Amino acid sequence: MIIRSLVFGMLASVVAAAHAQDNRNLLESRESLYNNIYVYEQPPYVSMTFGHNRRIYTESVYNTHDDKDLPVDYTRYMTASLMYAKDVHSILEIGFGGGRTAWYLHRFLPNVPITSVELDPTVVQLAKKYFGIKDEPDFQVVNRDGRLFLQESKDKYDVILIDAYRGPFVPFHLLTKEFYQIVKDHLAEGGVVAQNVEPSTMLFDSAVKTINAVFPQLDFYRADGNIVTVAYDGAERKGEDLAAFAHDRDKAYGLRYSLADMLNERRRIDIASGKVIDANAKVLTDDFAPVEALKSIERHNRKLP
Repeated sequence: MIIRSLVFGMLASVVAAAHAQDNRNLLESRESLYNNIYVYEQPPYVSMTFGHNRRIYTESVYNTHDDKDLPVDYTRYMTASLMYAKDVHSILEIGFGGGRTAWYLHRFLPNVPITSVELDPTVVQLAKKYFGIKDEPDFQVVNRDGRLFLQESKDKYDVILIDAYRGPFVPFHLLTKEFYQIVKDHLAEGGVVAQNVEPSTMLFDSAVKTINAVFPQLDFYRADGNIVTVAYDGAERKGEDLAAFAHDRDKAYGLRYSLADMLNERRRIDIASGKVIDANAKVLTDDFAPVEALKSIERHNRKLP
């Protein structure tokens, strides 16, 4: 999960930019096969950052004084997906990072099985060491590439969250039409997918068109510089229906961040008109056969030298 251009409260120095001087305390740095990882402390917050091309990108923030806090706006809006799903019997997250979004959902939905898939085992180790993540029933973290995990799985999920980043970008193999078709095949009836898509990259318009090529319904939530896209199949969920689901699930789960409040920020975009999303943006597809894709994913995941 990547936090882009965030400045807030006591974390004003945690900026997704260059190696700026600040008063944070470096708790640990690790170099893995996939990331250069730095864990900083500025009480009561702990942040996980990734180094990429001489820049630092803050990836996760944990309030050590409040286990149910989601300090970063966009992570709250990822949970808006709960009001869209027909049922909430199982949740999959691709891109665990510090694990705070998945753990928030686990705290409020303790009897709903949550599986989070994270490519980098070192990230998982640091999440358990510094970010309050524990081994508990119905909470599973799998060390695997998200696309490969789905291709190898026969399970279906009511909610799928996608928040996997490499530096400032989503790995390309997690942005193609073929990938979203795999995601769709693993949704239960009435299921929904939510993805954090960075709006300032040149791929944003193509990413939106690609998601829309598989899922006819798209809602957008702007969250402090990020865009959370909620996508699903079938007929549009009308505002009054979402409001009813939001009310019922807010009451049932006792959520810290109200779904009803988030619904007020819902936006729908006329993609076909070309007025908001570039009409010339291309739908992203795999450039090679599926077998070749499987062979190359691990190589593409690794850090650039």
